[in-house]
Amino acid sequence: MTSRDEGAVTTPGGTRTGDVVARGGARITTEEAKIQILRLLDARLSGDATERWFKHMQLVVEDANQVTVLVPTETHVLWIQENFMPELTHALSQVLGCGGRPRVLAMNGAAGGQLTMLEEPKKQSKAKEAAAEGLAKSLKSAGLNPLYTFERFVVGGNNQFAHAACKAIAAGVRTAYNPLFIHGGSGLGKTHLMQAIGQDILKARPESKVIYLTCEKFTNEFILAVQKGNLDNFRRRYRKANVLLVDDVQFLNGKEKSQEEFFHTFNTLLDGRAQVVLSSDRPASEIQTLEPRLVSRFECGLTVALQPPQLETRIAILRRKMEEWEVKIPEDWVRFIAQRIRSNVRRLEGALVRIATFNSLGQGELSTDRIEDLLRDILREEAAAKVTIDTIQKAVADYYDIRLADMTSRRRPANIAFPRQVAMYLSRKLTGGSLVEIGEAFGGRDHGTVIHACKKVDQMMQTDDQVRQTVAALGARLNR
Repeated sequence: MTSRDEGAVTTPGGTRTGDVVARGGARITTEEAKIQILRLLDARLSGDATERWFKHMQLVVEDANQVTVLVPTETHVLWIQENFMPELTHALSQVLGCGGRPRVLAMNGAAGGQLTMLEEPKKQSKAKEAAAEGLAKSLKSAGLNPLYTFERFVVGGNNQFAHAACKAIAAGVRTAYNPLFIHGGSGLGKTHLMQAIGQDILKARPESKVIYLTCEKFTNEFILAVQKGNLDNFRRRYRKANVLLVDDVQFLNGKEKSQEEFFHTFNTLLDGRAQVVLSSDRPASEIQTLEPRLVSRFECGLTVALQPPQLETRIAILRRKMEEWEVKIPEDWVRFIAQRIRSNVRRLEGALVRIATFNSLGQGELSTDRIEDLLRDILREEAAAKVTIDTIQKAVADYYDIRLADMTSRRRPANIAFPRQVAMYLSRKLTGGSLVEIGEAFGGRDHGTVIHACKKVDQMMQTDDQVRQTVAALGARLNR
């Protein structure tokens, strides 16, 4: 290989690009172009960031407006796209005169461009390549994200049972698990587990027809099918599935026609021994205006709950993400994030991205004050999530000047009953408590009493400005 071939890459068509035309018309090797680009990146980023994310990049210059930057892994692709695209685009423009946004792809072809690396490509068997390509197409057709696998899911006490149930379904042990109903708050892993089921089934049984979609998509497609007269095609698509994974079924709330269609789709699938997996942000019995016949069917299989992760699990999640993203932050800051962010895994990951990015950009020393400033909005949201039924009862009792004990007593005069109903309403809106849990906290009342209280307060807020302003003010005070 000559010096002009250093850093050369091979395009899918086999064309080698040993040199390129630089800005101004001079010809330089791709290695020389890379060195100049790294210098420009170094001037804008910290040396650590340039070294970590761009040191091993390769360039494919297709024309003056299209450059492909190849990096070692999919993690590099995601991190560069999220954090360094403006700097990379500027550097390429200065060195090569490129006018377009560069493509960033993984050298192993995982990023969809199927470019192969480079210098001495590793030969893979055609059978493996065909299988990988077939799986990728199947995942895309099924609506599955290839990143949502069981291997990437961190198991802890908060999700162990749900994880085991999902693994059993994926392995074909499904007799008592149909349907599987997963419920839990936002960002706890419902979508991840559902999609992992679909992926494992397609890997083991590629001929299976697996479909993942949100309930909102199901509803929108149903409405469109009715409008266009394509109901037969719509029903054929979903009722012929071997595995149907439907996310966020609470979206059926208040949609009578969609509930009717979903009811018949559900029955057809179960009658045909197809597997159904559903998720919701609450138990089926707590989805308002959901028809009783749907509730009974959703509950006839196995119901599992996802809880917020414990401290040890949150730390394990952060360590796993640091390993995947190839980033490092001090262990003290890992523990700080895990201790301060408790309720939502997405929020936890978002906090890690911010701190790791700040650290890699070399913007200064990390300190407690600096981290709290970086995470101000996330920590504010987390603090709002910590509102408890006890704090709501105390705030409402203080506002209406009644005893705290009246919140749990059996006394029913209007000056006590209505504040108690307001407290139940706020408990439902501001906490993750179920109807049963809220009823228990208000003196052992049943869930029907809580539903009645929520409906009454909601109705009064629509007709009485003073009630609406009072409830809004209490909610704002509790969220501070």
